[in-house]
Amino acid sequence: MYNELEGEIAVVTGGSKGIGTAISKRFGSEKMNVVVNYFSDSKGADKAVKIIEEAGGKGLAIQANIGEEAGVQKLIDAAIAEFGGLDVWVNNAGVENQSPTHELSLEDWNRVLTTNLTGVFLGSKAALNYFVKNSKKGNIINLSSVHEQIPWPGFAHYAASKGGVKLFTESIAMEYAKQNIRVNNIGPGAINTPINAKKFANPVQYEETASMVPMHRIGAPEEVAAAATWLASDESSYVTGITLFVDGGMTLYPAFQDGKG
Repeated sequence: MYNELEGEIAVVTGGSKGIGTAISKRFGSEKMNVVVNYFSDSKGADKAVKIIEEAGGKGLAIQANIGEEAGVQKLIDAAIAEFGGLDVWVNNAGVENQSPTHELSLEDWNRVLTTNLTGVFLGSKAALNYFVKNSKKGNIINLSSVHEQIPWPGFAHYAASKGGVKLFTESIAMEYAKQNIRVNNIGPGAINTPINAKKFANPVQYEETASMVPMHRIGAPEEVAAAATWLASDESSYVTGITLFVDGGMTLYPAFQDGKG
C-alpha cells in the first residue's frame, strides 16, 4: 500500500507475539527489512521472521533486553550490520500484572516501569542518536495504551508507565521536529492478543469487555499494525506528537452512549 516503505529498515521490540508480530508481518508485506526483538520467546521470534519473509520482506530475530542500554544498542547494531541502517523504530515491548496498589511490590513496580517506560526511553534514545548522527529523517512509534488516559485500578504501575510514555513522546516529538524526526504513540484498547486469548474465549468475559467499547467488539492486532504502518509511511508526514487510539471508541466515555447520564 505504501510504496515508499519498500526497502526501509525497522526495529520492532517485543516482536515475537501479539501486536509486535502483527506489526512485523505488516511491515513485511510492505517489503520492509525488520529486526524482530525478543527477550525469551525465540520460537515466536523465528516464526515472526518466517511470516515477514513469506509476506515479502526480510527479517532477523535478535534477543535483547530493551531495559538495558546494551540491549537496544545490540538491536541498532544488528539493523546496521544486516540491512544497512535504520528508518523506523517501534517501541512495542510491554508487560503488566494486576495488584492492589497497597500490596504492589517494588519488584513488580520496577519490572513494569523498566520495560514499559525505561525501555521506550532507551529505544528512542538509541534511534535518535542514529538519526541525528546521520542527519537522517526518522520515525519512532511507541505503543502506549488507552490507559495513558483511562485510570485502571489494580494496574497503577501500568497506567503510570503509559502516562509517562504519553508525555515523553510529546516532549521528544517537539524537541526533534525541526530535524524531521517524527515521534508518535499508538494507544490500543481491548485487543485479542495471545495474552488475552483465554479471557476472550469465554463468552461472558468477552461480552463484559465488549460492553465497554462503543463499537461493541474486541480489536485485532492487525488493526493496530495498520495504524503503525500509516504512521511509518509518508501519508502521515505532517503528523508528530500524537496518540492515535485504536480502541473502538473506548476512550469516548462509553457509559454515556445513547445519551445516558
